[in-house]
Parts: sequence; structure tokens; C-alpha cells
Amino acid sequence: MLKGAVGGRYAEALYELAARDGKVDAIEQELKAVNQVVQENRELQKVLFHPRITAEEKKALLDELFKGKIGDVTLEFLKFLVERQREQFLPDIVEFFVQLANKARNIVAASVTSAVELNPDERKALEGVLNKITGKNVQTAYRVDPSLIGGVVVKIGDRVLDGSVRTRLAAMREHLRQIS
Repeated sequence: MLKGAVGGRYAEALYELAARDGKVDAIEQELKAVNQVVQENRELQKVLFHPRITAEEKKALLDELFKGKIGDVTLEFLKFLVERQREQFLPDIVEFFVQLANKARNIVAASVTSAVELNPDERKALEGVLNKITGKNVQTAYRVDPSLIGGVVVKIGDRVLDGSVRTRLAAMREHLRQIS
């Protein structure tokens, strides 16, 4: 709970600053890149998240790693996180920042799970339907789960559209159990 609240609050503050300066896209890309570097490097995580390493040492490390490679706003934001001992919330902050940016762009993320791999025509048709249903530009991520037996399950935010055969069979089983 605290993790999401902190991440959201810092992301909103940075987003407002980025939107005011017209740098949302650039800062979003920089945040994603920095987060990827941190997530892929265990040694960097140990230093950044170690409670006995001072904020000054961590900020010097951030300067050494990222100065000249990312913008000043992003670098100063990272140093601010270190000063406030909030560096461990970076993944959440990045996630919230991307959500805010996508909301402003009228983009919504969806995950599509199907029993078999969908071909490009099926994906295009499904994306067209999802765009129409939501009234937004839907960015889809696909995965395959053979346990669905058939059909697809689409998750958009908190909504789940379950058109899988597995769910229909379970509903039929429950209905038959109730009437017998």
C-alpha cells in the first residue's frame, strides 16, 4: 500500500514538471532506461539500496553513471529520491509515470491471453475491437496459456473480459451441479 502511494505521489510530481516543460516523452524514456539499468545490475542495486552508504556517495555514483546521458531534470529527480531515501521506489515511480503519460495520450494497456498464438490478422482485428470498446488506443501484450482450451481473456486495467472455453465449461459445470 505504502509502495503504491509513494510511487504515485512522486510520479505525479515529476509528471507535472515534465508536462509543464513539454518533456514527458524524453523523461519517460530516460526513466525507463535508468530503471532497466538498475534492475539488471545487482551490484548497482546493492549500492543504491544500502542503508549505510550515504546519500552523497549515491548521488556521486548517479552523476558518474548518468550525467550527460540523461537530462538534468531526470538526474536531479533521481538525486532527490536518494536524498529522501526513496530510491527503492523507482520501479513503482516509473510504472506510475508511464500510466500518467499514457492516460494523457489516451492510451490504455491491455493483456491478451489466448489458448493458441494469434496470427497478425487476428491480433489486428482484436485490437480494432478493443479500441472501439474502450474509445482509446489500446496497446496490447500477448501471451499464450493452453489451459484456456480456447478463446481469449482480455485484461484492461481492472476489467477482465473472459471469453475462454475453460471459464464457460466451469460455468456450465456449476449450472449442472445446481440443477441436479
